[in-house]
Amino acid sequence: MKVIGINSSPREKGNTYLMMNRFMTKLEKQGIETEIIHIGGKWIRGCQGCNACRQMKNERCAIDDELNAVIPKLKEAQGLILGAPTYYADVPAEMKAFIDRAGRVTGANGRMLERKLGAAVIAVRRGGAIHAFDTINHFFLISGMIVPGSSYWNMGIGRDAGDVLEDDEGLATMDRLADNFSWLLKKIGGNCEEKPFASR
Repeated sequence: MKVIGINSSPREKGNTYLMMNRFMTKLEKQGIETEIIHIGGKWIRGCQGCNACRQMKNERCAIDDELNAVIPKLKEAQGLILGAPTYYADVPAEMKAFIDRAGRVTGANGRMLERKLGAAVIAVRRGGAIHAFDTINHFFLISGMIVPGSSYWNMGIGRDAGDVLEDDEGLATMDRLADNFSWLLKKIGGNCEEKPFASR
């Protein structure tokens, strides 16, 4: 079983990464393979609404950038973690572009994320984390994914890189989320392929 993490923070080893890494390390101790892919600060355009993904159905976006390298990893994984800092009470542009385009491509190709597990991880200085959390959860739910809970919203509070490591409640939330995520993944058995419902 494998879980992929997408880190959309431009600070590659900042607070978003530290929260995601806390989660992933706990999964690895449960025997689950993990990988964090950093897209923050990279040139990932937004969806241009061309519908080529729906017409071609080749598991690729017509905009040939770094997103296309991620799509096969999404297909192979049984779980997906989307990590984001909070920008103006929402996710950064790279994450929004990822959501819009990956959502279209995966949806147009057999709803490839359906019944996989998904969780959002948010880093925040003060306010706005709930909106960013909701943005990612909307993507999961529209994609037919299963979203495990934790003990609170999956967020860590801090301004400078490393500050989230002082947020005891945030770290405890990551630990609980990882426990629930790995438990559910093992209960499902990593089998997300059976889809009795017809695709739209």
